[in-house]
Amino acid sequence: MLGARVRCSSVAFSTCDREGGCGVVQIDECSRCASVGSISFLESPFCIPLGDLCWVALRAFAVAKTPGVVGSHSSIGCATMTSLVGFIGLGNMGSHMARNLIKNGVKLVVYDVDAVRVAELKSDGADVAQHPADVAVASKTIVTMLPSSPHVRAVYGTTPVGSDTGLLAKMQPGTLCMDSSTIDQSASIEVAAAVAKKQSSYVDAPVSGGVVGAQNATLTFMVGGDDASFKAASKYLDMMGKNTVHCGKVGSGQAAKICNNMLLGIEMIGVAETMNLGMRMGLDPKLLASIINTSSGRCWSSDTYNPVPGVIEGIPPSKGYAGGFGSALMAKDLGLAQNASTDVRAPTPLGSLAHQIYRLLATNPQYKNLDFGVVYQFLKEQMESK
Repeated sequence: MLGARVRCSSVAFSTCDREGGCGVVQIDECSRCASVGSISFLESPFCIPLGDLCWVALRAFAVAKTPGVVGSHSSIGCATMTSLVGFIGLGNMGSHMARNLIKNGVKLVVYDVDAVRVAELKSDGADVAQHPADVAVASKTIVTMLPSSPHVRAVYGTTPVGSDTGLLAKMQPGTLCMDSSTIDQSASIEVAAAVAKKQSSYVDAPVSGGVVGAQNATLTFMVGGDDASFKAASKYLDMMGKNTVHCGKVGSGQAAKICNNMLLGIEMIGVAETMNLGMRMGLDPKLLASIINTSSGRCWSSDTYNPVPGVIEGIPPSKGYAGGFGSALMAKDLGLAQNASTDVRAPTPLGSLAHQIYRLLATNPQYKNLDFGVVYQFLKEQMESK
C-alpha cells in the first residue's frame, strides 16, 4: 500500500478491523486506472497518495454512502470515520457545545427537531442527519444533549415510539455514547443497559456552567461510567469544558447533577429575594451585588449570573431573560431532586419549596420559556401587586 496511487474506479472496499482504524471500510486493493469512475473522491480527477495507513474513502464517499446524511460540502479532504462525531440536541446548551467540538477540529453529523438550529450548524460545517438512526450509521462516537428523560428514551429508541429511527436501531458495535442531558438516574441506567446489548458503551455526563459555560467551553462534566468509557469520553468532554469529573458508575453523574441543580434553584431564589429586599430598602443593585460578592453571601447566582437586569451585562437576565436555562427546565430538575429524595428518604424542605416556586413559573406562559433568573421578576411582581 505504501506509495500506491489510485483513482476511484479501481478500489475494493471491505470491513476494517484494524485497531484505531475506521471501523467501517478500508482500501484493500488499488491500481492505477485510466479514467475516473462513477464516484468522484475529489473535485478534480487526480490520483491521491495512500501511504501505509488504514484509509477509508474520502469523507465525500462516506457521506454519499450513508443514507439520511447530507454533507455540508461537495468535497472534503480525507478522514477516517472515527473522526466523525454525532451530536444530537442543538438547544441553548447543545449548539454551543457542538461548536466547541468543531473549533477543536472535530467533524460533526448533527440532528435536532429544530430546523433553524440544524441549519446554523450546517453553515458551521456539520453534516446533517434525518433521524437519530442515521447518526448511528455515520458515527461511532455520539453526544446527546436533550431536555428530559422521555426525549432521551425516544432518541435512543428504548420505547416503542422512535424505536425504528432511534440510535439503537442502527448502532454499530463499539460505539461510545455520551449523554449530557439531565434526567432521572434510573433512565440513564436503563439506556446504558440497552446500549451495552449493542456491544457499545455509555456514560451519563450532565453539565454545570450554564449557557455562558457552554459558550466559553468552561463547563463541568459530572460523568458516570466505567473507567475505560470515562477515559474515552474525556477526550471529547475536555473540548467542551474545563472540569471533567468521574463520579462513579453509570447514574452517578446524574446523582451529582441533580444535587447541584437543587442547590442552584434554592440559591437563585435566595439571591432574587435578597436583591428585591435590598432594592426596596433603597440600595443600588450593583452596589448590593458587589457587597454580597465580597462577603459571606457570595455565590454563583450573584457573582456570575445575577438575576437583576443590568447588574451583569451579556447574560440572559440582562437580555430580557432570553435564552439561558429555562424556568420549565429548572422546575423539571427540581422535580428530579424531589423524586430522588423520596426514593432515598432524604429530607429536602428547601428543595421542595424551590420546586413549588419554579412549578408556578413553569405553568405560567409569561415565564416558562424564559431563563430561570426570571424568578427575580416573578417575586418582584408579587411584591408590587400587594
